[in-house]
Amino acid sequence: MPEQLNDKRQVERLAELRKAIHFHNYRYHVLDDPVISDFEFDRLLAELKEIEAEHPEWVTADSPTQRAGARPAEKFQKVRHPAPILSLANAFSAQDVRAWFERIAKIDERVREANFVIEPKIDGLSVILHYQDGIFVMGATRGDGEVGEDVSNNLRTVHSVPLHIPVEDGMETIPGRLVVRGEIFMNIEDFEELNQRLERAGEKTYLNPRNTAAGSLRQLDPALTATRPLNLLTYQIVESDVPIPNLQWDRLEWLRRLGFPVTRAATVQPDLESAIRECDTWVTRRSMLPFEVDGMVIKINDRALADSLGFVGKDPRGALAYKFPAQEVTTRLRDIGVNVGRTGVLTPYAMLEPVDIGGVIVKQATLHNFDYIAEKDIRVGDRVRVKRAGEVIPYVIGPILDLRDGSEQVYVPPHTCPVCGEAVENIPGEVAWYCVNAACPAQLIRNLEHFVSRGAMDIVGLGIKIVEQLVEAGLVKDAADLFSLKKQDLLRLEGFADKKADNLLESIEASKQQSLERLINALGIHGVGEVTAVDLAARFQDLDELSNATLAQLQEIEGIGPNIARAIVDWFERPANQNVLAKLKRAGVWPRAERAQGMSAGPLALEGLVFVVTGTLPSFSRDVVKAYIQKHGGKVTDSVSKKTSYLVAGEAAGSKLQKAQDLGVPVLDEAGLMKLAEPK
Repeated sequence: MPEQLNDKRQVERLAELRKAIHFHNYRYHVLDDPVISDFEFDRLLAELKEIEAEHPEWVTADSPTQRAGARPAEKFQKVRHPAPILSLANAFSAQDVRAWFERIAKIDERVREANFVIEPKIDGLSVILHYQDGIFVMGATRGDGEVGEDVSNNLRTVHSVPLHIPVEDGMETIPGRLVVRGEIFMNIEDFEELNQRLERAGEKTYLNPRNTAAGSLRQLDPALTATRPLNLLTYQIVESDVPIPNLQWDRLEWLRRLGFPVTRAATVQPDLESAIRECDTWVTRRSMLPFEVDGMVIKINDRALADSLGFVGKDPRGALAYKFPAQEVTTRLRDIGVNVGRTGVLTPYAMLEPVDIGGVIVKQATLHNFDYIAEKDIRVGDRVRVKRAGEVIPYVIGPILDLRDGSEQVYVPPHTCPVCGEAVENIPGEVAWYCVNAACPAQLIRNLEHFVSRGAMDIVGLGIKIVEQLVEAGLVKDAADLFSLKKQDLLRLEGFADKKADNLLESIEASKQQSLERLINALGIHGVGEVTAVDLAARFQDLDELSNATLAQLQEIEGIGPNIARAIVDWFERPANQNVLAKLKRAGVWPRAERAQGMSAGPLALEGLVFVVTGTLPSFSRDVVKAYIQKHGGKVTDSVSKKTSYLVAGEAAGSKLQKAQDLGVPVLDEAGLMKLAEPK
């Protein structure tokens, strides 16, 4: 075969391979919808490389083989953009958006009839891509908007950057010259995988996707850029020598047809208020996007109208960035404090140099637990990253290791409660550390609030404000002190007169008659709520018996595992808690279960039955009827289901009655419940 003919066939095959590989790259990296296997793709690429190796003079800038990267550059050349690459004015609230709208409507009333395109404001690096006769010839960073840096060789390594357009056949007109603006970014998942890979290799990790993407694109060695999982989304046509659509929505579709990646999160909204609502929904939906965004962009869909509005400085009037509250910042960790909660859980928190996050000055942030501090190697004095998403409490993500100077101090968790000095404990298998001193001042107000609540001792008239007054006045140092209060003590408090003092003392006295399960629940033992308290009261006759229970005895009770059993035993072993029990006993707050272990020969009348209570009963309050059912062995739940044995209904029963009837659940009145509970 003549050599000239062979060359002609190879040139034709070369063109076929390049076209096919561009197409399959587009399907894989832009549409995420490949139509051939990786093996088949690799064979096409290998064949192309083989032909180009034989004929290096045939290699062109738009060849897929050029994605591997060129020789390292000594520095980036400066590039002047064909038109100003503008930034956008920012809005931080719906009010700001409406004010922008009113300003531009005064310039041109047609704005009031306009619709809007909403696009995500990607937190990445802006780039400008140049195409000549459909071939990618240059790419530059935005720079100052007038002049950027030529990063063409690095951009060739990004698989979602088309090296030749159109990717698919069917475009009527291929632009002779086309300049497109887009954003280079890194998906969150890819960023996390990159950091994990670097960490395993003992190399430096990165702080966030945006900085990592920007740094990767500006590497002097394109081969390094090629190893980074960078992506592109395009959104603006800077220049074209063929007519382009007027509407922004149509321009996005035109870019898509050429083969450029375009966001799928863009929408068209009919008016301004719809546009604002759409943006607001993304404040909470932003986590649905695979990449980080710091807001949404509102663009007048009619670009001719938008352009006619002109500029303010370097900001075009026809578009606006509606910024989300900032989510992540860096600041100095001054110290680590410890809070003690109502249940005794010790929670560490960061004491920070004040920093603005989303318009809120943050001085403290959670550190979750002591294990988290150790795992992240967070030290006092570190420069740390702090995040606040929406209304979530700010938390420390981790330290910036590169900024350490050796003065940082390793944190050692406390072995005693920072408030009362009692030893703290950690139940095996649990992350939390606890102070189990019932008289711990840090827990006192919340402990008392729980002790007097409706589900516990139900002391009417003793709310959180009065509890705070009693504690601040030094009248109550633990729950048992409530039962030694005198009228003259109360009259010293603001807002108390004879009647109010008498009423409160009567409520406190009446609470001495509460059941054993209520008192057990009121003690606030870790892991012991209303249901477990009922189970304990059914097994032990009084608090003397319960305080002497062994781990084995407690674990015989259904629903009590080793951790809760250990928490109960530890609570009763503490001298401070024994002191509280002794004071309760002296005050006559020492109920005995009506049915202790072994007192009944058979099961309770309501054992194994599930009840739901609704409406107002003649004799029972909601809490009393609940206790009555539990006392006779039944369980009470909040919602009617197929598992409900009976609905106990009083006046104004409401929707639960209808649902019970629909499900065929038997309905009882108060008398029917009492009859069912009679011993058989």
